[in-house]
Amino acid sequence: MSEPAPRHGLDLPTLYGLFPTADDLPGYELVPGDAVPPPYHGLLVHDYHMTVTMEAFYGDLVDVRVLDKRRTPDDYARKILLSLQRTGKVVQFGIVRILLQYCSPAVREEILAEQTPLGRILIKHAVLRRIEPTAYLRIVPSPAMMAWFGLAEPTPTYGRLAYIHCDHQPAVELLEIAAPVM
Repeated sequence: MSEPAPRHGLDLPTLYGLFPTADDLPGYELVPGDAVPPPYHGLLVHDYHMTVTMEAFYGDLVDVRVLDKRRTPDDYARKILLSLQRTGKVVQFGIVRILLQYCSPAVREEILAEQTPLGRILIKHAVLRRIEPTAYLRIVPSPAMMAWFGLAEPTPTYGRLAYIHCDHQPAVELLEIAAPVM
């Protein structure tokens, strides 16, 4: 691990571009962190795992559902939903790209099994990690996102782009969009 991981373009169109057939790109605009209103500010403007943050906010554990995935020899990417265990309510949409060479075999195996949220895996395996938010977004949900979130109309929400540094390497790229809180 002497060479730093390459930094891919970390923006919403690039991450959505990992899934070229995607027709669910939402409307969005970049906003400063201090312009993200409550409760989204507390959900997004921090350097913690969203898994932990969502579980604390909703008082329930979350499950991961993989909507789409892509794997190359170097990385693994997936579009996911996080939903509450008790009710099944979707509380987050995300896209993640993981540079697999920066994951131990045990971590890699658990990620590829697609049964556990990424944050929980990294915490469980005590991976030295740091989360680096790089941008905040005001989101107008697409029709697909409205269906996932159970919306009758496109209710604005917020999201963030971030890196997760694993063992000092920017090994994970993230798009995390909170479901509208009503």
